[in-house]
Amino acid sequence: MENSKWLSTVASIWIQITSGATYTFGIYSATLKSSQGYDQTTLNTVSVFKDIGGNIGVLAGLLYSAVTSSSRFGSGLWPVYLAGAVQFFTGYFFIWLSVTGVIDRPHVLVMCLFMFMAAHAQTFFSTTDIVVAVRNFPDYSGTSVGIMKGFFGLSGAILIQIYYTLFDNKPTTYLLMLAVFPTLVSLAFMSLVHINPSNTSNDKPHLNRFSLIALIIATYLMIVLIFQNIFTLPSWAHILTTTILLIMALSPLQVALTAQRSEQRPPSPVMAPLITTLEDQNEVEMNLLHAMSTINYWLLFLAMVCTSGSALATINNITQIGESLDYSTLEINTIVSLWSIWNFLGRFIGGFPYTTNYGHRLFDHCFKGKFVRWFSDCGVCFGSQWSLMPTITLEIFGVKHMGTIFNSIGAANPIGSYIFSVQVIGKIYDKEAQATGGLCHGLHCFTLSYFIFVGVSLFGVLSSFVLFLRTRGFYASILQNRLK
Repeated sequence: MENSKWLSTVASIWIQITSGATYTFGIYSATLKSSQGYDQTTLNTVSVFKDIGGNIGVLAGLLYSAVTSSSRFGSGLWPVYLAGAVQFFTGYFFIWLSVTGVIDRPHVLVMCLFMFMAAHAQTFFSTTDIVVAVRNFPDYSGTSVGIMKGFFGLSGAILIQIYYTLFDNKPTTYLLMLAVFPTLVSLAFMSLVHINPSNTSNDKPHLNRFSLIALIIATYLMIVLIFQNIFTLPSWAHILTTTILLIMALSPLQVALTAQRSEQRPPSPVMAPLITTLEDQNEVEMNLLHAMSTINYWLLFLAMVCTSGSALATINNITQIGESLDYSTLEINTIVSLWSIWNFLGRFIGGFPYTTNYGHRLFDHCFKGKFVRWFSDCGVCFGSQWSLMPTITLEIFGVKHMGTIFNSIGAANPIGSYIFSVQVIGKIYDKEAQATGGLCHGLHCFTLSYFIFVGVSLFGVLSSFVLFLRTRGFYASILQNRLK
């Protein structure tokens, strides 16, 4: 099974499933704020650098292109993962040193650098995992992107379950775990990820099994969260539920073993002519500069600024939003986990409408109702953006420079995050908090901010609709070619 695309897929899934630490910012944001003496605007400034690092992956795309075009490293992609692992450990380790007081309180700009490095690491992991998956499964690019993005979306909830089991109510120790655990996972499996497409006619059933595992894990996490909020679980129950979760996370290996055995049988002559490559399906192959000279690029960029930027502002401020509504620490941490799960669903199914009256009543009973329901909706929409954007980039601009192009479009997220986190939420919250002695309680703390977000999101929808009108003919031609 050495160097097979199936083993590569499993290694990528395991790296993705541990590297989404940026979505757990709410676990330690209050500790970071109090230990460093920040106000809300300053905390949001630091969190924006998390978004900058986690979304500007142009360097990751360039390094990936350099490694794949050089024969010096053979077929391995370990230099890209190594660059990410070093940044991941360095960033979170120095944040931990700062929060625990081991080193003197750093200047805000230095803390921003630590946060940038920690988040920037994940672009090296995600870029490699996604592009390798697309190249290994050219006929199922959308499915493979959904799998990688979906498992990444689940990462936050999985890390939080480990936190509950090992370090509950110890957010500083959780920061140390973030420095060590994802770094070790990426180093352990980076040598297994290879570009190794093979002509097979039965990829889809095995890819569907990966997707099913992701759905089962998401469902399991949701059930666990509900029980944690209804009952006070003893330590042994946390250990048991986390052990089951880890076994589920290992199950993609069985799918890969089955797929590898079936792949050793040659495809039938009838199916063989249907095997194509992405290069054959795409009429254009643009580099970054060519892509940036098109209107379609900037329409997609603008849509991401408006929609994903406001969503990032929400997750960056979730602790303070929860505190203003008198949520407990457990409930706030649960909301962060819910965000991760619904973020996964958005990435996995592209925003398919999921809500039901029964589901809403369940939320009302377990999680104080409408706020968590709205927050879950927001997570689905945010996740769907990150599933659709790389696929749209692939289809419009081609696969050759896909990593660089979709990472440059990802720069829209920190731009939006800065505008909406610092200039909108941060300043409005601090103004409201000054009138009440430093903390704000009640709906008024964030009402004006979210009225602004509604208007901004509508503008993002308009940009997306214009892109839809401009690309209708292009997608019609793709569909005709695939049907033929």
